[in-house]
Amino acid sequence: MGDFVDRGYYSVETITLLLLYKVRHPRRITLLRGNHESRQITQVYGFYDECVRKYGSAQVWSEFTDCFDHLPLSAVIDSSVFCTHGGLSPSLDTLDHIRALERIQEVPHEGPMCDLMWSDPDDEAQGWAMSPRGAGYIFGTDISEQFLHNNGLTLIARAHQLVMEGYKWHHGQQVVTVWGAPNYCYRCGNQAAYMEVDERLNKSLVVYEPAPRRGEAQISSSAGADYFL
Repeated sequence: MGDFVDRGYYSVETITLLLLYKVRHPRRITLLRGNHESRQITQVYGFYDECVRKYGSAQVWSEFTDCFDHLPLSAVIDSSVFCTHGGLSPSLDTLDHIRALERIQEVPHEGPMCDLMWSDPDDEAQGWAMSPRGAGYIFGTDISEQFLHNNGLTLIARAHQLVMEGYKWHHGQQVVTVWGAPNYCYRCGNQAAYMEVDERLNKSLVVYEPAPRRGEAQISSSAGADYFL
């Protein structure tokens, strides 16, 4: 669900591997665009510098960011689970509104495409509010409920926000944040998680720890799974 780069020292290797998976299994892999899959953000948070350091020029970064322009903004699992990087938009009431967006461009500073990649749920809020991030919106439980009802969906799955336990439920389990980068930027000490959805649309969240750093003792730890819905 996006933000494949700017998460550590190996962004080039990470996004290259994911794209190779997409080429090898085009119908089994879906890569959604996050707010970090953009030219402006990657020049600030490290991916640009990593490309220049590893390849000696900005050409590879330019090719990657051109590729990012073509990534989809959202996906739906079995007409039930809506997946996007950030959240909802006051300009997008239905899935057809999302399908109608002109997505092949740099992420704009405002508007519905920006909102999908920058917005966040708030358990205390109702309606819409301006986001402290300076882009996107904060949206309340009523907004999630209405969007799910309008589109015949059961769950909104998203990423975008660091959560220490790897995942977090919002809005009465209408929204789930799934964070996939353990020990974010090698300093946050957080766990990470991924969500499995089976053929009956049962959902489970599997939590995992970061891999040991090179030279550190190999300490085994088992991943935990919590089952919901």
